Formats: sequence, structure tokens, C-alpha cells
Amino acid sequence: MSDETSSSHPVISIVAPAYNEEAILPELYRRTCQTLDALDLSWELVLVNDGSTDRSFEIMQELHAQDARVCIVNFSRNFGHQIAITAGADYARGDAVVIIDADLQDPPSLIADMVEQWRQGYEVVYAVRKQRQGETWFKLFTARLFYRLINRITGFQIPLDTGDFRLMDRKVVDTLRRMREYHRFMRGLSVWVGFRQTGVEYVRQERYAGETKYPLSKMLRFALDGITSFSHLPLQLATYLGFIIAGISVLGIIVAIILRVSGSQAFYGQASTLVAVLFLGGIQLISLGIIGEYLGRIYNEVKRRPLYVVRDVIGFEDEKAD
Repeated sequence: MSDETSSSHPVISIVAPAYNEEAILPELYRRTCQTLDALDLSWELVLVNDGSTDRSFEIMQELHAQDARVCIVNFSRNFGHQIAITAGADYARGDAVVIIDADLQDPPSLIADMVEQWRQGYEVVYAVRKQRQGETWFKLFTARLFYRLINRITGFQIPLDTGDFRLMDRKVVDTLRRMREYHRFMRGLSVWVGFRQTGVEYVRQERYAGETKYPLSKMLRFALDGITSFSHLPLQLATYLGFIIAGISVLGIIVAIILRVSGSQAFYGQASTLVAVLFLGGIQLISLGIIGEYLGRIYNEVKRRPLYVVRDVIGFEDEKAD
């Protein structure tokens, strides 16, 4: 590749966060080249090493030595998938930026369809999973449930059965770069900003190699980030529960008075009192936990720490993110 080509302004930036993906990175690069070279436009592949403990960073360096279009953002430690996406978008220089996972469940070949929609004037082109191969019924069920739940409790609609795999125009990326919240839900943020959006369907493949980096615990945390980032409904539920329980308590007092006057033995003893106290205590703890979750997020935001710390940047010359 000539120096002129390698230094030209990229039209498309492909951002791929990677955590312990040494077995996949060469194939990701091969498929990316195959797709983007056929489009006959300049491009760059921004690999974000999210604190990998295997040879991922070394392989990234080898790919950069082989092809200057491969650029690397190397974190000082693991900061998480959504933060890695953010860093990649911060450093990407293309007129359009494509976010794709490094595990090849999302096919790089679909980028050609995304670019076509972008050329037609759409500013966000998201990939819609019409079929998901190699995933358990539990994961499929919870994913469908989550998207339908979050669309009911937020003020905007996240397209069903989508992930982070999407193309965003430069004006969308620049808007997202100004949004520096700590707990990030990028697929929600990219919808929240608006602009002209459309989807392209595809069949999601099984992971090319390695193991998933999203076990159940991370999935739950990710879902919680999405809900609390865009909805106050959990806080409102605590209020609703308070009114409901207060109403039930008033009715209970009336029923207890009537039964006591009539001579019934139904409410004698400590069992009913103990159950009522435990029930009310549980509701109070749940409400405090919800409030604490929001307070913790506020605490993280007001500290104003950087979202990530970069150890090495390779392939961007003297450029750096704002």
C-alpha cells in the first residue's frame, strides 16, 4: 500500500473493541479488508484493546505493521465494552463510523449494505437481528424481554433486536462525543440523539472462536445501565409501592377493627404482625436500594474522572481524542 493511500483521510472507520480475542483478530482483519476494499473507498480499522491479558495487543501491532490502515488504542486496563466503543469513536477519523464486535458474530460483509444506506442519506444505520444462531433460549428470551421493557418505560423507541453493530455519520459521532456520562448505553444514546435512521436485517452467527465476554452478571448490569440511563420509572415504582401499601394498611386496619368488634380470633397472636413487619421492611429495603442505585450513578458522574485511560496509541500519528 502506498504512503499516499495510508495517510489519506478515511471515509469509513471501523471500530472494534477487543478483550482477549487473539484467535479472532486476524480473521476480523481479513474479512474487513475483503468487504471494504471491494467498496473502493479509503478506510481505517480502529482496534481498541480493552486490557486484554492474552496476545491480542501483540497481534494488533503485527496487523498494524502489515497494514497502516490498522490503528490501535491500547487501554491501561480493562474499562468495559461500552467504554471501549466510546474510545474507538473518539479516535475514529472517518466521515462515517461503524461499530462492530470483534467476535465476528456480526458479519463485516453487512457493512457494504450499511454504506449504501448511508450514501442514500441516512445518518444512523443499525443492524437488526432477524435470526440469532448458537444462542440459548434463555438469552433470546431475556433479550426480547429487555428491549420490549425499555421501550415501554423510556420516552423513545430503541429498535427491537438490535445491538451495537451500526454505522453512524460523522455529525452523529461528534454529537455523541460531547456526551461523557460514565454509565453508557451506546445503542440507546445513538437513538436518543435522533437524525435519520434506518435498519438492515442480518443473521447473527455463532462466535468465531473463544468464549463470550458477557456472562449473566454482566448482562444484568448492562440492562440496569440501560434502564437507569433513560428512565426514572424504578424511582417512581418505589413511590407507587408506598401508596399501595399505605392503602392496603388502611384497609387492613378497618378489617381488623371489624373482626375484633365481632369477636373473631383471626388476628390474635404475633404471626400476622411479624409477616406485616417483614413485608414492609422488605419494601423499604427495595426502595432504598433503588434510590441508592441512582445516587451511586450520580456520585460517579460528579467525580468527573476520565472515561478511560490510554496507554498506547498507534497509527494516529500525532492525533489524539479531544
